[in-house]
Amino acid sequence: MQPSPAEVARTLAAGRLAGTAYVANHPGPHRTRHVTDALGRVLLLVSVVDDLALALRPEPGTDDTALVLDVRDLPPAAGSPALGRVWISGWAAVLEGAEARQAALDYADVDPTGDLLDVGGRFALYRFEPAEVRLERDADTIHIDPAEYGAAEPDPLHHLERELLEDLADHHQAEITEFVLRQLGEPAARHRSGPSPRVVRLDRYGFVVMLGEPGSRYRARLAFPRPVRDHADLVHLLHPVLWPGRHSQPASLSPAEPNSADVSPAGPN
Repeated sequence: MQPSPAEVARTLAAGRLAGTAYVANHPGPHRTRHVTDALGRVLLLVSVVDDLALALRPEPGTDDTALVLDVRDLPPAAGSPALGRVWISGWAAVLEGAEARQAALDYADVDPTGDLLDVGGRFALYRFEPAEVRLERDADTIHIDPAEYGAAEPDPLHHLERELLEDLADHHQAEITEFVLRQLGEPAARHRSGPSPRVVRLDRYGFVVMLGEPGSRYRARLAFPRPVRDHADLVHLLHPVLWPGRHSQPASLSPAEPNSADVSPAGPN
């Protein structure tokens, strides 16, 4: 099991990655500070003297402005496959009064920046509900129903992924190597004398490892037996893998059969 396109889109748009805005009938692009709230609506934190604030000023007789938010994944390590790029289109409107105060609280849940204290002064909050969502991944463009996007959850490990991968490489490489080779079975046996497998992506459903020599590398995905809820739940699930001496039975991820892992070429590295 792995994240659905809607979950990937929600993860990319959550606010942990830099975004770029394109506003209809205005030169751009504009760098954004943004997050998404619990419903997947985009909140933009904009300085009132920024060019983006001028671009978002509605035309006479309207109260919102057409806008596209573009967010690209930033892979956490060398050799990590990218999750893709999400495009979210909608109509942005400035928030005031109680709506602005609630939006500031929603924004702070993701990014508790002190600039939120000056909303209504030097800063303004804009919100738009996605009308169209597209995920670009490899050479494919996936159109996602906005309702499905709104119902999906961002991955709870995404903002910790780089730190988690570094910890696995620095402190648990031997355990990860033994575990991965055991899970993949005979197809991976030849790698015992080569470079150690590296975990290059990690999400709530499992992790992706890189194996092989330069020029003939490939990736394999190993799934957790269930989606993890948060960092603490991940530690609990991986405890038998990282500290096997404390457990009587060897750890196993699902699927455990050698031929049921999701294996794909890694491309040139």
